[in-house]
Amino acid sequence: MNTYIKRHAEATVEKLSKMFGAVLVAGPRQVGKTTMLQKVTQNINYVTLDDILIRTAAQEQSGTFFKDNPPPVFIDEIQKAPELFPQIKMYIDREHKKGQFFMCGSQQFQMMKGVSESLSGRIGLLTLLGFSIRERYGIADDTPFIPTDEYFSERKNHIKDIPYDNVWKMIHRGSMPELCNQPDYDWQMFYAAYVRTYIERDVRDLTEIGDTVKFAKFMTATAASTGQLVNLASLARDVGISQPTAERWLSILVASNIVYLLKPYANNITKRAIKTPKLYFLDTGLAAYLTRWNTADVLKNGAMAGAFFESFVISEIIKSYYNKGIVEPPLYFYRDKEMNEIDLLIEDGGVLYPLEMKKHADPKKSDMDAFDLIDKIPSVKRGPGGVVCLYDKLITLKGNDKVIPIQYL
Repeated sequence: MNTYIKRHAEATVEKLSKMFGAVLVAGPRQVGKTTMLQKVTQNINYVTLDDILIRTAAQEQSGTFFKDNPPPVFIDEIQKAPELFPQIKMYIDREHKKGQFFMCGSQQFQMMKGVSESLSGRIGLLTLLGFSIRERYGIADDTPFIPTDEYFSERKNHIKDIPYDNVWKMIHRGSMPELCNQPDYDWQMFYAAYVRTYIERDVRDLTEIGDTVKFAKFMTATAASTGQLVNLASLARDVGISQPTAERWLSILVASNIVYLLKPYANNITKRAIKTPKLYFLDTGLAAYLTRWNTADVLKNGAMAGAFFESFVISEIIKSYYNKGIVEPPLYFYRDKEMNEIDLLIEDGGVLYPLEMKKHADPKKSDMDAFDLIDKIPSVKRGPGGVVCLYDKLITLKGNDKVIPIQYL
């Protein structure tokens, strides 16, 4: 029997349901969207559009669907019947009641035809990813990560020790609830089935992909680029597809919340900054499976260890924002034409907080040299930053910049 691990996003769903007539939780396949929403909506009707008869009724008789399934109602896999969105809008506009529709689906909101047109201002949005470190360790603090003294003094009250080897096991195994809850589940078999189901169901829903073998190869090429600048020409060449196809397929991985594109920081003054986003796989276990790093030890000592560590940290920080209902976290990176780079910039209240990710446990002051670049950007204020790494203590290294152990994420 699985023990249910409390999700930080539960409180956000409850908050949204008091503010909006409808709440929509999006996120990749198998991250626990249905389980979490069933927990929050225990006493209301539940329908899943995976059921072919219910789906047909939703698509063909959307006008009477909610007579048979009266609100408040939880509708699973909502992207399969976008015909329901106008009906939901009419109901909300007529009844003016909050928390009547709870929905989840495995696509980003922008891809669900009808959400933006029909339900703008009537729907609360949330993206759910796999378990965060805090959720796995039962830490109640759900503050979005930001490297300020206030954040660290609050987090200090909830710190759990995470042994070095456990970090690499987490990075390798990934954050899918089923794999976290069932340590004896075969990692390889789980992800093989995951990729097959994802391609056969979600990808087919989103677009006509004739060549599923090439799409699987494209996923692998993308996973091998985690932590790098997007290079569509190179991805297209590796897989043997055209560049426009590579662009379309990448947008599918983004729409399914498999891949996150981190935008470069730019304002009118940063003319020398590059314009290409960086690509991150949001589940490092899936990326490790696709790129054939078959054990945590091989991954830890392999050529991609740094890229996987960086992807893991970025993904954890993204989760801390998503779980609070922040649909577009204020996260960027900086790289200019001289190849100076800062891994992550968090923008908050006009202040930029710089971060580097290093998989080692002995950070140096030189790891933060690039932070000085922010001081040269006029009209921008720089806040404290740091190096997120595998050192075990939070210490100040230089000025206001700290060594940040991974357990502070």
